[in-house]
Amino acid sequence: MSYAMSATHKRFVAILWTMFWLPTILQVPLAAQTARGADIAVVVHPDTPVDDLSLAEVRRVLLGDRQYWNSKLPVVLLIRAPVARERDVVLRVIYQMTETQFKQFWIAKIFRAEAASQPKIVYSNDMQYELVSAIPGAIAFVDAHNVRPGLKVLRIDGHFPGDHDYPLR
Repeated sequence: MSYAMSATHKRFVAILWTMFWLPTILQVPLAAQTARGADIAVVVHPDTPVDDLSLAEVRRVLLGDRQYWNSKLPVVLLIRAPVARERDVVLRVIYQMTETQFKQFWIAKIFRAEAASQPKIVYSNDMQYELVSAIPGAIAFVDAHNVRPGLKVLRIDGHFPGDHDYPLR
């Protein structure tokens, strides 16, 4: 009898879990997609000596192949935390990796001493804005609707966010 109650209890718990937690879990990607289609702007510290990059150059920067803007100014990579739409676009369009591949890539790069650390994780637009504004050489990716004064928006392949041929959407 206790076995039957245990099986019933397990079914009950599974049903409750499905009813209450599954909708919450499924809504996380939907929340990340609320601004679907909005361009993702590449922003840098205002003193960064670059105004236009090709998508291939952006990829080299993000892969850690280009670690300096010039001889004295290191690149500081900032990337949103998982589930942020900006991160999804960067992983899909620029890195061309899944979340798991991204993590494995940076672990291997650090292990081979090709990089000192992985990109810095930022958890909000406010945090991203503060860090890019404060750190010379910082680069980040922001929803184009959330770009604030004081950040330099880079052209990608000659296009600003909002242009028809802008590649980061």
